[in-house]
Amino acid sequence: MKGNMSLKQWLYKGGHPNALAQILNKGWAILHALGVSPNYLVTLEVIGRKSGKTISFPLVMVVVNKERYLVSMLGEAVNWVRNIRAVGGKANLRHGRSEQVILEEVEVQQRAVIVKAYLKIAPGARPHIPIDKNAPVTAFEEIAPQVPVFKILTVKS
Repeated sequence: MKGNMSLKQWLYKGGHPNALAQILNKGWAILHALGVSPNYLVTLEVIGRKSGKTISFPLVMVVVNKERYLVSMLGEAVNWVRNIRAVGGKANLRHGRSEQVILEEVEVQQRAVIVKAYLKIAPGARPHIPIDKNAPVTAFEEIAPQVPVFKILTVKS
Protein backbone atom coordinates (compact mmCIF):
# COMPACT_ATOMS: atom_id res chain seq x y z
CA MET A 1 0.00 0.00 0.00
CA LYS A 2 1.18 3.51 -0.76
CA GLY A 3 1.76 6.24 1.80
CA ASN A 4 -1.59 7.82 2.61
CA MET A 5 -3.86 5.11 1.25
CA SER A 6 -5.86 3.61 4.11
CA LEU A 7 -6.65 -0.09 4.38
CA LYS A 8 -10.30 0.64 3.52
CA GLN A 9 -9.28 2.51 0.37
CA TRP A 10 -6.91 -0.32 -0.63
CA LEU A 11 -9.66 -2.92 -0.12
CA TYR A 12 -11.91 -0.96 -2.48
CA LYS A 13 -9.34 0.49 -4.88
CA GLY A 14 -11.02 1.66 -8.07
CA GLY A 15 -14.44 1.58 -6.39
CA HIS A 16 -14.68 -2.21 -6.33
CA PRO A 17 -13.76 -4.76 -3.64
CA ASN A 18 -10.50 -6.63 -4.18
CA ALA A 19 -10.27 -10.39 -3.47
CA LEU A 20 -9.68 -9.91 0.27
CA ALA A 21 -12.57 -7.44 0.54
CA GLN A 22 -14.86 -9.90 -1.25
CA ILE A 23 -14.01 -12.62 1.28
CA LEU A 24 -14.49 -10.23 4.21
CA ASN A 25 -17.80 -9.00 2.73
CA LYS A 26 -19.12 -12.55 2.47
CA GLY A 27 -18.30 -13.15 6.13
CA TRP A 28 -19.89 -9.87 7.23
CA ALA A 29 -22.97 -10.56 5.08
CA ILE A 30 -23.47 -13.88 6.89
CA LEU A 31 -23.06 -12.28 10.34
CA HIS A 32 -25.36 -9.35 9.53
CA ALA A 33 -28.01 -11.68 8.09
CA LEU A 34 -27.93 -13.82 11.23
CA GLY A 35 -28.60 -10.76 13.36
CA VAL A 36 -25.50 -11.12 15.55
CA SER A 37 -24.42 -7.54 14.90
CA PRO A 38 -26.01 -4.19 15.78
CA ASN A 39 -29.40 -3.75 14.06
CA TYR A 40 -28.10 -1.10 11.65
CA LEU A 41 -25.72 -3.66 10.08
CA VAL A 42 -27.79 -5.49 7.48
CA THR A 43 -27.38 -7.80 4.53
CA LEU A 44 -28.96 -6.77 1.25
CA GLU A 45 -29.94 -9.66 -1.01
CA VAL A 46 -30.62 -8.79 -4.63
CA ILE A 47 -30.83 -10.74 -7.89
CA GLY A 48 -27.68 -10.19 -9.96
CA ARG A 49 -28.38 -8.41 -13.23
CA LYS A 50 -25.96 -10.67 -15.14
CA SER A 51 -25.91 -13.93 -13.17
CA GLY A 52 -29.57 -14.10 -12.16
CA LYS A 53 -28.38 -15.44 -8.79
CA THR A 54 -29.05 -13.92 -5.38
CA ILE A 55 -26.10 -11.81 -4.32
CA SER A 56 -25.57 -10.66 -0.72
CA PHE A 57 -23.94 -7.40 0.34
CA PRO A 58 -23.20 -6.27 3.92
CA LEU A 59 -24.36 -2.67 4.35
CA VAL A 60 -24.95 -0.06 7.02
CA MET A 61 -28.56 1.09 7.30
CA VAL A 62 -29.20 4.60 8.58
CA VAL A 63 -32.44 5.90 10.07
CA VAL A 64 -33.38 9.55 9.49
CA ASN A 65 -36.76 10.92 10.60
CA LYS A 66 -37.98 7.36 11.30
CA GLU A 67 -37.25 6.31 7.69
CA ARG A 68 -34.63 3.69 6.81
CA TYR A 69 -32.01 4.21 4.10
CA LEU A 70 -29.09 2.47 2.39
CA VAL A 71 -26.18 4.56 1.09
CA SER A 72 -23.57 3.55 -1.48
CA MET A 73 -20.22 4.58 -0.03
CA LEU A 74 -18.54 3.72 -3.36
CA GLY A 75 -20.88 5.71 -5.59
CA GLU A 76 -22.85 4.86 -8.71
CA ALA A 77 -20.81 2.08 -10.30
CA VAL A 78 -21.00 -0.57 -7.57
CA ASN A 79 -22.74 -3.85 -8.25
CA TRP A 80 -25.44 -3.61 -5.59
CA VAL A 81 -26.60 -0.24 -6.93
CA ARG A 82 -26.60 -1.48 -10.54
CA ASN A 83 -28.43 -4.66 -9.51
CA ILE A 84 -31.07 -2.76 -7.52
CA ARG A 85 -31.72 -0.46 -10.46
CA ALA A 86 -31.93 -3.43 -12.85
CA VAL A 87 -34.60 -5.20 -10.75
CA GLY A 88 -36.71 -2.12 -10.03
CA GLY A 89 -35.61 -1.91 -6.39
CA LYS A 90 -36.82 -5.40 -5.36
CA ALA A 91 -34.66 -6.99 -2.67
CA ASN A 92 -34.54 -8.74 0.68
CA LEU A 93 -33.06 -7.13 3.75
CA ARG A 94 -31.76 -9.43 6.44
CA HIS A 95 -30.86 -8.97 10.07
CA GLY A 96 -31.99 -12.00 12.00
CA ARG A 97 -35.08 -12.20 9.81
CA SER A 98 -35.73 -11.68 6.12
CA GLU A 99 -37.82 -8.73 4.97
CA GLN A 100 -39.01 -8.15 1.41
CA VAL A 101 -38.33 -4.55 0.47
CA ILE A 102 -38.38 -2.10 -2.39
CA LEU A 103 -35.47 0.32 -2.50
CA GLU A 104 -36.59 3.66 -3.85
CA GLU A 105 -33.86 6.00 -5.02
CA VAL A 106 -33.79 9.31 -3.14
CA GLU A 107 -33.69 12.57 -5.09
CA VAL A 108 -30.30 14.29 -5.07
CA GLN A 109 -31.71 17.33 -3.20
CA GLN A 110 -32.74 15.11 -0.26
CA ARG A 111 -29.50 13.10 0.09
CA ALA A 112 -27.20 15.46 2.04
CA VAL A 113 -28.83 15.00 5.46
CA ILE A 114 -28.96 11.22 4.98
CA VAL A 115 -25.32 10.93 3.87
CA LYS A 116 -24.21 13.01 6.86
CA ALA A 117 -26.15 10.76 9.26
CA TYR A 118 -24.72 7.70 7.50
CA LEU A 119 -21.12 8.85 7.99
CA LYS A 120 -21.78 9.27 11.72
CA ILE A 121 -22.54 5.53 12.11
CA ALA A 122 -20.42 4.05 9.26
CA PRO A 123 -16.73 4.64 10.00
CA GLY A 124 -15.74 2.25 7.22
CA ALA A 125 -17.32 4.60 4.69
CA ARG A 126 -15.38 7.68 5.79
CA PRO A 127 -12.29 7.03 3.60
CA HIS A 128 -14.57 6.82 0.54
CA ILE A 129 -16.73 9.92 1.05
CA PRO A 130 -14.49 13.02 1.01
CA ILE A 131 -16.39 15.07 3.60
CA ASP A 132 -15.76 15.12 7.35
CA LYS A 133 -18.65 13.55 9.27
CA ASN A 134 -18.96 16.75 11.32
CA ALA A 135 -19.06 19.11 8.32
CA PRO A 136 -22.22 21.16 7.79
CA VAL A 137 -25.00 19.67 5.67
CA THR A 138 -24.19 22.19 2.91
CA ALA A 139 -20.83 20.43 2.37
CA PHE A 140 -22.71 17.18 1.72
CA GLU A 141 -24.94 18.88 -0.86
CA GLU A 142 -21.90 19.22 -3.16
CA ILE A 143 -21.21 15.47 -3.25
CA ALA A 144 -24.83 14.27 -3.11
CA PRO A 145 -25.06 13.60 -6.89
CA GLN A 146 -22.22 11.04 -6.59
CA VAL A 147 -23.62 9.18 -3.56
CA PRO A 148 -26.70 7.06 -4.33
CA VAL A 149 -29.18 6.78 -1.45
CA PHE A 150 -32.15 4.42 -1.35
CA LYS A 151 -35.16 4.61 0.94
CA ILE A 152 -36.25 1.20 2.27
CA LEU A 153 -39.94 0.48 1.77
CA THR A 154 -41.42 -2.68 3.31
CA VAL A 155 -43.40 -4.84 0.90
CA LYS A 156 -46.82 -5.52 2.44
CA SER A 157 -47.82 -9.19 2.37
